[in-house]
Amino acid sequence: METPMLLQFSSPIESSDSERRIIAGKIVPFGEVGNTSAGAVVFAKDSISIETPGKIKMLFQHKNDKPIRRMQKFQVTEDGIYAQFKMSSSQQGSDALILASEGLVDGLSVGVEVISSKRKKNHIEVTAAVLKEVSLVESPAFTNANVTKVAASESEAEETNQPITESEAIVENTPEPTVTPVEVAPVEAARPTISASFYTEPRSPIKTKAQYLEHSIKAKLGNTDSAEWVMHADAQAAKALTAADDSFTTNPAFSPVQYVSTVVDTLIGARPAIDAIGSRAIPAAGMTVSVPKITTSGTVAETAEGGAPSETGIVSSYVNLTVKKYAGLQRYSVELLERSDPSFFQAMLDNMQRAYNKATDAAVIAALTAGGTQATAVAATSAGIISYVSTETPAAYAATGELATRYIAGTSQWGLLMGATDTTGRPIYSAAQPYNAGGSATPSSLRGNVLGLDLYVDPNAVATTIDESAFIVVPSSVAIYESPVLRLSTNVPVSGEIETSLYGYLACGVLVAGGVRRFNLT
Repeated sequence: METPMLLQFSSPIESSDSERRIIAGKIVPFGEVGNTSAGAVVFAKDSISIETPGKIKMLFQHKNDKPIRRMQKFQVTEDGIYAQFKMSSSQQGSDALILASEGLVDGLSVGVEVISSKRKKNHIEVTAAVLKEVSLVESPAFTNANVTKVAASESEAEETNQPITESEAIVENTPEPTVTPVEVAPVEAARPTISASFYTEPRSPIKTKAQYLEHSIKAKLGNTDSAEWVMHADAQAAKALTAADDSFTTNPAFSPVQYVSTVVDTLIGARPAIDAIGSRAIPAAGMTVSVPKITTSGTVAETAEGGAPSETGIVSSYVNLTVKKYAGLQRYSVELLERSDPSFFQAMLDNMQRAYNKATDAAVIAALTAGGTQATAVAATSAGIISYVSTETPAAYAATGELATRYIAGTSQWGLLMGATDTTGRPIYSAAQPYNAGGSATPSSLRGNVLGLDLYVDPNAVATTIDESAFIVVPSSVAIYESPVLRLSTNVPVSGEIETSLYGYLACGVLVAGGVRRFNLT
């Protein structure tokens, strides 16, 4: 035996009449599919019983604390059940008549207790149920279950307030039904049929197989809420398992692929090392850039009266930087150039520019590694970074006569800075309101500050916290010369294809080794 459950479904008002304070209509259609609180449901003929008509309340929006009146009469026909309710003269009854006649709350919703049902292909067929209540609602579930008459009259207010007896609620087996769903007096007609516009499914807690099993057990033990949720879950599963005759699988021609105009490109095109140090225009000719450098400085010393001054000859030399070309080539058809959408040409140039940026920045990182001074070994910890900065910035000043201002770090050191905490567990570099802040390093920016040095996070540095995973730099101790990025396109005579070359020239190197302090892991 199936566990009884409560089921609610609704229907629209078809017409209104403002004469006798009556709401009447078809409350249950037989053989029609409706979207109920448990999914798609069909009520079999004579499947709903009304045990005591005079005790069936009309509620407002299924709220038990807002009864409007009790059922007056009902009749079972071939196509469904029709019922009539005489409204009370209370404020709630009057409000319901006004809302129904003006089409604001224009549906009937019936609550039933399902005793037995059958699972069909696309729906649930209810074979036995008991009517519990009827409500005025906004949106119906069954198109043909509707209110056919709304009547209100001051002359009948007194009669309406009289209690409805059992004899008034008995079904009369006469050829002419008490409530006629199609015959409405001219003065009673107010507006046309309004079909259901939407259906809100119940908020079921069943999301997993375990929850389904739990509520199935509770439903067998008599929990009506669980029974309703299980029925709804079964209905949804039936929808998912039912194969459609027509689908995108059998009709792929009606499902075109839609392409967006944004091209995803994950190649990182940032140049943090070049941005940190700065670059200058490369000379117009030659493949070597020579930078003059004083290797031995003159001296000045305290000199006695009449004594000979200190004399030390200045010695100079050149630091030669080799000019190197960085270039990339793409070959593509003229059709791809002229007929692509989104533009292949623009996406190609953007990608090649990113690749050029990566290659030239990596060249600067290599120059810092080759020409810089190895720092005193420290641990890969917050204390190690503090020691690294406090030791190497004075050393850089001593070597160059200028202050170190840049801290170029790989992504691993960036993570180390963000995760650094003091002895109490408070963040040192990433706190929103830091106490004795050591600087700033956050996930949302590749720029920050480390103990007073400007932080530049460079993805082209080594990706782990090892040697050369960071550099403390005096910018003037490094020279970077580069040309604008150039582009050359030519046709391939044999195939008609197009070749586009993107290229530029770069010369870089360390001028003063002591101005670049390479991180040295213990």
